[in-house]
Amino acid sequence: MTQQVILITGGTSGIGLGLAQAFIDHGAQVAVCGRSAPKLACFTERFPQALAIQADVTDVVARTGMLQTVADRFGRIDVLVNNAGTFVERDFAADVDATFALEEEIALNLTAPIQLTGEVLLRWPTLTAIVFVTSGFALVSPTRAPTYGAVKAGLHAFADALRRQLAPRSTHVLELMPAMTDTPMNAGATGKKMSTAEVAQVTLEALAKRRPLALPGPVRMLPLLMRIAPAAITRMIAKT
Repeated sequence: MTQQVILITGGTSGIGLGLAQAFIDHGAQVAVCGRSAPKLACFTERFPQALAIQADVTDVVARTGMLQTVADRFGRIDVLVNNAGTFVERDFAADVDATFALEEEIALNLTAPIQLTGEVLLRWPTLTAIVFVTSGFALVSPTRAPTYGAVKAGLHAFADALRRQLAPRSTHVLELMPAMTDTPMNAGATGKKMSTAEVAQVTLEALAKRRPLALPGPVRMLPLLMRIAPAAITRMIAKT
């Protein structure tokens, strides 16, 4: 990763921050974006050599400005990491308005990474790699958050097809399916959690070996189990 230019959306906390740390430790030049000015300031204080940009990835003007800022600073992007996202629980059997703010959820989790990917490829068509942070819920949707499963499944499908489209250019498309990770989003969750450093290590190894999937921790068995015991896995996920 030495001297490669990495752009990470949602890079000021959680998995995005862990990835930023790992890339910087490996000698990469890193840019991150986020919406929180205090978090961006903390990131800059911690990593003064990196670039922190305040931008909402669901806004086309903000995305354009962000890419220009990266171009002005580094001249290019080699690796795009689509990490920004949100987890929203919705109960269509009980909630009065189960679709409240649905457009915003879909925009952040699905539409924005697709749009940003297209915009980056227009500027830098020979990109080295594109990373999509999805979830095991892309394969089996969680009962408590059906729309989250839906958008992650959509991103999973997009990454799969994009990988085939970009193969002639040798652009590596990697999908990261993290296990439950110790992030602010999972602060109230019980059970064993992976550290963001562990998730980042698996991701960088998958990039180096040009694997299609990065499957940290227990998630590494999920694709196989979905083939040999789909009913059992579905029942297990249904409890979440």
